[in-house]
Amino acid sequence: MFLVLAHDRRRIVHCNVTARPTAEWTGQQLREAFPFDQLPTARPRCHLRQGPRSPWQRAYVERVIGSIRRECLDHVIVFHESSLRRILGSYLDYYHRSRTHLSLGKDSPEPRGIQAPEMGSVVALPQVGGLHHRYERRAA
Repeated sequence: MFLVLAHDRRRIVHCNVTARPTAEWTGQQLREAFPFDQLPTARPRCHLRQGPRSPWQRAYVERVIGSIRRECLDHVIVFHESSLRRILGSYLDYYHRSRTHLSLGKDSPEPRGIQAPEMGSVVALPQVGGLHHRYERRAA
């Protein structure tokens, strides 16, 4: 799995999977994650090499990968790459629009408005094939 994470709002900028990653495939993923008009603006103070299998060196990404595994992949059967892409796409939509994050004050990476009780009763909207739900107020 190839994953690019924006630390500011815990947004997943790009995600893709392949059974056989190559240097060319990885380079293509970087080009897709950062098109010419969206290059990262903030430059890190220093570049640090990260050792393989060293989760303490990339805590945010490891946390996201753990969430994807615990909240999604541990509960489904993946048959092939295209089904994994579909499942991950559904989960990432849930992750960005509905899943709360303590570091964001219990908001989602894409901020949501507060719904007043006058908007109607609370209804459950199934997401990720029914694994998770989003609760919203809807007029009767």
